[in-house]
Amino acid sequence: MVSLILAGKSIMLTKDIRAIDILAKAVELGSLRQAALAKGVTSQAASQALAQLEDSLGVRLLHRTTRSLSLTEEGRQLLEATQPALAVLDRALTRARQAKDEIAGPLRIVGPRSAFTPVLWPIIDEYCQRFPDVQPEVQLNDNMGDWVLDRVDVGFRFGSPPAEGVIARPLFRAQLIICASPAYLRTHGVPRSLEELAYHRCSVFRHPGTDAIFPWYVNMGGEIQTREFPPTVATNSTDIEVEATLTGQVIAQLSSLSAAALIREGRLVPLLTEHVASHLHLYAYYGSRKAQPLRVRKFIELAVERLTDNRELTLTTDELLTYSAERLNKSP
Repeated sequence: MVSLILAGKSIMLTKDIRAIDILAKAVELGSLRQAALAKGVTSQAASQALAQLEDSLGVRLLHRTTRSLSLTEEGRQLLEATQPALAVLDRALTRARQAKDEIAGPLRIVGPRSAFTPVLWPIIDEYCQRFPDVQPEVQLNDNMGDWVLDRVDVGFRFGSPPAEGVIARPLFRAQLIICASPAYLRTHGVPRSLEELAYHRCSVFRHPGTDAIFPWYVNMGGEIQTREFPPTVATNSTDIEVEATLTGQVIAQLSSLSAAALIREGRLVPLLTEHVASHLHLYAYYGSRKAQPLRVRKFIELAVERLTDNRELTLTTDELLTYSAERLNKSP
């Protein structure tokens, strides 16, 4: 009931403001018909809006004849009292319209921790160099959250598309690659099958939000299955997992976001490449295209341009086979 009353008052206030605006324009132009044209309404609608305002106030605001009009004393007092507030409102609305087309102001971005450094930061860095008046506000969160309540402009996440109510744009598929360092392989040998991994030092990743252990996802002839191994190292940090792998402590299943460059540099070796899983899409998500400020739209355009099917963040089948064969052949 309260909400209905408030809604009704809001509608009445909007009508009153519109009528006062028409009244001021009519006095300025000396004609109600000209005021109607200036405000983009019919003469009948303008006259009706003014009559409704007079009825609600119980006073006459204009003396009208077929050739002229003039304010009554009540009309003069009303305009004198309301014009400063209407001028402030008009400036605020104009500023809001202009701000929509400015590339400046805060830009709220949400992304997963695992993707920030290798994927998102280069985009943000390039964007800020182009548009230095934008202030990015970055939140790293592996949970989806409520993008409306969190006032998110652009978000990124892996997995399935985000919930309804947002636009989801798939960018590329990340790979999950079983990796080890050359030093680990020299010390512990090379696993030749998934079953042999049970006898190796493996790492597992814990979800930073839920603390749940992620299984390893493996491709079995086109079907994605899960495997679990006794962990030597467990962590909720992708950086620590990568470091543990690089220093020869463990074999890990790493995202290509972290592993692709290290494999190309020879610091990691891809193993059991026939089981690489690539079922996880990276999505960009955002609200209505129509209501986006220009600073948001330009950032989305740059992210889509740089990340769609990005080859630097994934390895081709030929690369996986080549890097695996070359480095395994060098291992004793």
